[in-house]
Amino acid sequence: MPKVAYRVLRPKRRLTAVVFASPHSSRDYPESFLARTALDRNTIRSSEDAFVDRLFAPAPDFGAPLLLAGAPRAFVDLNRGVDELDPALIVGAPRTGHNPRVASGLGVIPRVVANGRAIYRGKLPLAEARQRIARYWHPYHEALQGLLQESHDLFGQAILIDCHSMPHEAMDNVTRGLPRRPDVVLGDRFGAAAAPAIIERIETAFASAGLHVARNTPFAGAYVTQTYGRPSRNQHAIQIEIDRRLYMDERRIRPNGDFDAFRDLLRGVIAEIAEIGRSKTALAAE
Repeated sequence: MPKVAYRVLRPKRRLTAVVFASPHSSRDYPESFLARTALDRNTIRSSEDAFVDRLFAPAPDFGAPLLLAGAPRAFVDLNRGVDELDPALIVGAPRTGHNPRVASGLGVIPRVVANGRAIYRGKLPLAEARQRIARYWHPYHEALQGLLQESHDLFGQAILIDCHSMPHEAMDNVTRGLPRRPDVVLGDRFGAAAAPAIIERIETAFASAGLHVARNTPFAGAYVTQTYGRPSRNQHAIQIEIDRRLYMDERRIRPNGDFDAFRDLLRGVIAEIAEIGRSKTALAAE
């Protein structure tokens, strides 16, 4: 089993209502899990947000905590609901209404990685799925809720930045005819998960760093954004998807020659985003 459910990198002092989180960047793949998969070590990592934890590691320098998942996405997906169980993979999983994510194999216990490649040779018992959820999913979300409540207590609001990466090819079908391919996609559930003033300032932070930004297409945010984004309660959630080609070799899953420069550029963006949450005045009404 993965060694820990999560890690929190805390600042010396909380200076902002912003909480950064990376639910998909763990690379702790237990040998017992790898022995059961039909995929090689590189392919099993194709759905991982590789190195996103390293890109956002400066967050505590600006007074913001960074929550990191302990279990890899291929093992348990923390950006899914506990009820998103896949009957095609899990024996005894209850059948519910049609869920496109589950139907495609991307439930809370994923059946496939990127490009629909099957993870397992057979099926899993329901008891094992529930054990993974109990050991990793629930502790991670309890920690996330605790950090957001801490933000409310200190600043009167909470701003969650859910950090992800996207394959370069993910934008192929949505950028035809556009003058420039987006480097970053911000998801706020089409305005339902964050106040306009906040999403606009986050977009400005990336654009000022020279990055081209799109909103909600093709990634509007999944379970985390939908669940934690409550602007009417001064709690905002924004999903960030960054083109992997900007900093890594996708095929080999290694940092590329631009990694250090991009990490330095992103440090400035993180500083600007942290600044949004320094005011104790809530922004939901703006």
